Amino acid sequence: MTFNRRNDRNADRESSEFEEKMLFVNRTSKTYQGGRRFRFAALVILGDRNGRVGMGIGKAKEVPVAIEKAKSIAKKNMIMVPVENGTIPHDIVGVNSTSQVLLKPAGPGTGVIAGTVPRSIAELAGITNLLSKEIGSRNKINVAYAVFDGLRNLRTAKQVRALRGTDVLRSSQPAQTTAAQSATTQAGAAEAGGAQ
Repeated sequence: MTFNRRNDRNADRESSEFEEKMLFVNRTSKTYQGGRRFRFAALVILGDRNGRVGMGIGKAKEVPVAIEKAKSIAKKNMIMVPVENGTIPHDIVGVNSTSQVLLKPAGPGTGVIAGTVPRSIAELAGITNLLSKEIGSRNKINVAYAVFDGLRNLRTAKQVRALRGTDVLRSSQPAQTTAAQSATTQAGAAEAGGAQ
């Protein structure tokens, strides 16, 4: 069967640009009249180590099928993470259900100090220096969602200025003019005092 050979090639190229990491596989079972039937859920992280990262959970009767489903879901749920000098621009707390994850920027050489899930996500997003703390539930799925919530809400200084409609040059000019005005008023006051 060679109907979709071209599509398969494109899919291979797309998957090769992303690095994948399977965080865990959960097995569930249901008892039927003939015995127990097992199903698997896989949590997979995809990233290019350059600011793009995605997460997916796939469920199937077999582990390889669950992993493939998770990968395709992760590709659809990609986010862009603003990475500045190997770290995040500011502190943030990601929340999901009863899990909270505190993410803090760190200086060069610190490394990624985090649990298994935040470390994997940070490394695949291209973050090399980060401090984190998991608060509340340590359930891996909830923690992963909380980390993504935090990363999704990160903003750079440039993005915040654009949202507020302000500019650095515009904000620095009034300070200069007020300083110049105060200098001229002081000079004027000195002249007035000398004239008296």
